[in-house]
This record gives sequence, C-alpha cells and structure tokens, in this order.
Amino acid sequence: MKTRALAPFALSVSASFLCLAQSSFAQQAAKASFLAPPESLLLNGMPDLPAGIAERAARYTEARSAQPVDWNPTRREMLISTRFGNTVQLHLVKMPGGARQQLTFFSEPVRSGTFHPNGGDYIVYSKDTGGGEWYQLFRYDLATGESTLLTDGKSRNVLGPWSTSGDQVAYTSTRRTGQDTDLWVMNPADGTTDHMAAQLSGGGWEPLDWSPDDRKILLMQGVSVNESYLWVVDASTGEMTALTPQDKGEQVAYSDARFSKDGKGVYTATDRGSEFERLVYLDLATKQLKSMSGDIPWDIIDFALSYDGKKIAFVADEDGLSRLHLLDTATGRELPTPKLPVGDMGPVHWHRNNRDLAFAFTSAKSPYDCYSLDVDSGKVERWTSSESAVNTDSFADAELVRWKSFDGKTISGFLYKPPAKFSGKRPVLISIHGGPEGQARPDFLGRSNYFLNELGIAIITPNVRGSLGYGKTFSKLDNGFRREDTYKDIDALMDWIATRPDLDADRIAITGGSYGGHMTLAVSTFYSGRIRCSIDVVGMSNLVTFLEHTEAYRRDLRRAEYGDERDPKMREFLERIAPMNNIDKIRKPMLVVAGFNDPRVPVSESDQIAAALKKQGTPVWYMVAKDEGHGYQKKANADFQFYASIAFLEKYLLGDGVSVPTASRE
Repeated sequence: MKTRALAPFALSVSASFLCLAQSSFAQQAAKASFLAPPESLLLNGMPDLPAGIAERAARYTEARSAQPVDWNPTRREMLISTRFGNTVQLHLVKMPGGARQQLTFFSEPVRSGTFHPNGGDYIVYSKDTGGGEWYQLFRYDLATGESTLLTDGKSRNVLGPWSTSGDQVAYTSTRRTGQDTDLWVMNPADGTTDHMAAQLSGGGWEPLDWSPDDRKILLMQGVSVNESYLWVVDASTGEMTALTPQDKGEQVAYSDARFSKDGKGVYTATDRGSEFERLVYLDLATKQLKSMSGDIPWDIIDFALSYDGKKIAFVADEDGLSRLHLLDTATGRELPTPKLPVGDMGPVHWHRNNRDLAFAFTSAKSPYDCYSLDVDSGKVERWTSSESAVNTDSFADAELVRWKSFDGKTISGFLYKPPAKFSGKRPVLISIHGGPEGQARPDFLGRSNYFLNELGIAIITPNVRGSLGYGKTFSKLDNGFRREDTYKDIDALMDWIATRPDLDADRIAITGGSYGGHMTLAVSTFYSGRIRCSIDVVGMSNLVTFLEHTEAYRRDLRRAEYGDERDPKMREFLERIAPMNNIDKIRKPMLVVAGFNDPRVPVSESDQIAAALKKQGTPVWYMVAKDEGHGYQKKANADFQFYASIAFLEKYLLGDGVSVPTASRE
C-alpha cells in the first residue's frame, strides 16, 4: 500500500518533536493510575490523563451507528456498515431488526461495498491502509468468506457503478501517473479483464452510470463544488462526448446523474439556471432540461432511480433538515410519503424489487440507523437499532439559530443546550464543520454529548459563508480573496452569544476538523482575546504549504476553492492571513490532533503549528496517530482523543488553567 512521503521538515518534527518511549510510558501510566494511550499515538506536551476520566466518560464512547450499503439482488437482505470491534466493517442483516452478521474482519475500516447484481454470490468492496486513502478494490466471496485483491495494491482506486448487464464494474484509478484518475473497467470475477477504458487528466473524475445497452458510461468531471460537467464515454473506444456545455457565463454544478430506463435522457441534480440544485431531466437529443422537483427552494442532495425506471426517490435539504420525496417518472407527479421525524437522512438505495427503499436516518437523539420504506404501502421498517451505553431519550434537540454577520448577511447554525440541571450562563464550544463546502446538520453528537450532559457546555455548530445548502451564491462567499470574511462570521457569532442570557461569552472554546480545523486556527489567531482555548483537528495552518503538499490528485480541486498559490498576489494574501505566519497572536491554549498518513491535510501542517506554539510558550498539547489519516477512524484512537479533549476543556474552558498535579510527557 502507498503511504505519503513526508517533507523533510515534517519528518524531522514528527520524529524528534513527538518521539516517545511508548513501552515505558505505558508502564509508568499503569503505575500512576493514568490512561495509557494506544501504541499508535505519539504525544507531546500533554499531561498524564487520570484513569478517572475514562471511568466517568467511557460509556459515551460505547455507541454504534449503522448505514445501509446495498441490497442483496435476489433476497430482501441488507448489506450495512457498522462497528462491533475497533473499526467499521460490512455486515449482513436478513430481516428488519435481525442479527447483524459480520462479513469482513480487518484492522482497517470497510465502509462501502456492492453485491454482484447477478446472483449476489460476491461483494466488491474497498479498503485502504492507515487512513492514507489509497483505496484498493477486493472481491469477497460469500460461499468461502475469502477476499481477493482486484487492483494493483499501490494506486488510489474508487469504486463506481455496475454495468446494466451486471458483469462489469467501472472505477477510477491513479495507477498510470499517481495523480490522474483514469476510467477503468473490469469483471471482478475475472481479473484478466481489467483495463483502462479512458485516459483522463486531473483528479476530479467519477463514473456515475452505464447506459441501458452498456455501450456508454456516464462520467462526471468535478472542477470545484460550484463547477462540474457531465460526459458520455464510449465503453469500447473510450471516445468522450460532452453532455453539458462549458458555459463561461455561469458556473454550473452537477452532483449526480443517471440514465433513464429507455436511454433517451439523463436525470441529474444541477444548479444550472437556479440558485439551488434541482432534480431535472436532460433530453439527450435536444439537450433541453425539464425540472422534476417542482418549486422546492432547496438543494436536492441525493436521488435514486428505481431499477424499472418508474420512480425516483430524492432528498431535499431544507435548512439543514432532510425531507424525502417520491416521484412518478411517467407523469412527473409526486407520490405520497410517510412523515418522518426531524433529522438527517443518508443516501437512499432501491431494492431490485422496485418497492423497498433503504435509507439511513439520524437525529440529535439517535445515531444513524438503517430503515426501509415500502413505497407501495407506505410502511417504514427499522432494520438496525444501534446500541448506546447512555440513554439518548433525554439528549438535547438541536435548535436552529441565526445571527447577523459584519456585512448584514444572515448566518445560521444549530444550538445544543445542556440539561436544566446546569444553572446560570453556560460555557460554549463552537464546533465548525469541514469542507469548507460542508454543512452542519442536526446529527447525533456522539461522544460530544458528554460535554453537554456531564460538563454543562453548550455546543453551537455554525454554517458560515461557504457552506452548502443555502444557494450557490452563499457557497462562493468565502472563495479566494474572501477567505477572511468567513472568520468574521465566527466573530459575529461570539457577539450573538454575548446577547444570550443563557450563554457565557467569557467562556468560549473553538474546535473543528479539516477546514474546520483551519477555521479553529484562524479564530485562535485573529480573535484570541475572545476565546479561552481551542482544539484543532487535522487543520491547515498555512493554505500555501497545504496546497503545496496535499496529494496531487486533489490539488487543483482545492485551488479552485482557496485560490492558486502559484499566483503571486494570491500567494501574498494567503501567506498574510496564515495562522502559521501570525503565531505571536495565538496566546490561548490549544490541543492539536493529526494523522500521520493524512493525504488531504499533511501532518506537516499540524507539526509546524505545534512546534511554533511550543517555542513561543503558548500551551499546546499535541497528538499524532501513526495509523490514521484524515481524522481518527479506529475506536481506540478516537477514545483517547476524546479523553484528552475532556481533560483539556476541564482545565482551560471550565477551570482556571491549573490542573491537578500530573507528570509531563516531554
């Protein structure tokens, strides 16, 4: 498997700045009743974590979730992803509420897979090593339980759709150059059939569907979240035909597409001619668009066409909440759907019986679980009931809140309030989503419910400018030279917190992952006087060095959002606003979390900020996982990160910055 080679600076910092004798650490920790970290974690500047933290909080780590992955093509059985051990794996559920039969057993997560459509005798799934995202494709034979590697073991391979006949699968691979994602096709039952179907340039390609006669493959070219194009590829010759115009007058995005059953058109979600992404039908002969989702003033974030082509299920994002719709493709008439609870809905999957629709659902009170809807009867059935060691019935519902930013624009987010047993003004943890084109939704908070229920910390998840779900104009408001405006949205949020009688503007912490980690660093830099502390998870400390070192296959996609660092004016701007170049302004304690194999935000981004903070004397706790990438996926690592976050917030947000006596780990 390929792992990322670190720049010399990052390697020297990770090796010397973080080097610890893990075995002696574990022995000493055991003697002193401290928590011993997993062997994969490298720690610096962190105090010992008392074992009592785990005793108090461990039950909040014991919550599962489940997502539907596929249906068995011949039986009413659901393939799901869930975790029983240290990592998420594939399981089979044979009936609603039935036992979860584990199929894959690996130390690395397995989140996606798809049944062979012709009989369901095997599953094709993808898996990487150490979080590096150099995914390999495997065939799992249900009869034997054996897995067979289908790809080269080195390149990045992303699984795409099955052919209509069910004997070929399309996927993208970087094996030719290491950065261009070419289109490949294979019959997973016969590895000798593997071949490149089309040579492509760039890293933003994704196969979406095969035509009914399997002669063509529908392909999406992603340039940015605001710009993408649809192509049709001849499956035999690789000849490509543009399906959508490259209109220089309007940036247009397409988020998904499927051939109609007769092959005469394509269903797709697009913001062409609209502020929001609508579900439309594209006539292949005339290239004319016909709206299918009516006048819904929100993005259509997911849709699925039934196998007989008669129905479309689609999900609208209504101010952060999900709403399911059903459509008759012949008449364009919307069909009735049952009323579902308020929350967030995952991708929808049709069974080949064209009647059962699988989906995942979560709310503030429940993690993701698997459900199905019988579209003929309207009956909803729950297939999984994920266990939790904590009763979630009393968990706080998310409250939609809004505030005005510096330029008068309305920004929104979700507020989670602690239970009534906590009186007085409550400290606040602002948790910023990644992306930056993500969106905070009223999901289950998982471990973070401990901060609410046991520490009395209110949590706010803002959707600053640049977030999806509020129109394409809003999603572009942080691009390029507008980057600082999104930092100001958090400054305005802190003004709003000061107006609330139930929230304490003098006790605010900031956290976030990925781009949310960058936002955490930026707020810690430019508004240091307004916060108590921060927790940066895999964040970019300098957008220039980030763009120079992120994996090549995704670099151009990120330049479209942040700006091209090769342009002198843009480079000067990005260097000027970089937290790394304003390190003297960061005076509040920080916990920094990173993954050594992160292909998106290289560990060097965390190395350099942690080293600089330590040098100038700003309190910094730093942890790096040797077996993780962009965020911790293994339960043991995630648990220790959680316990460290508790200790950090207790000391710097809730306390006076002075903790109980501990031994230094430096």
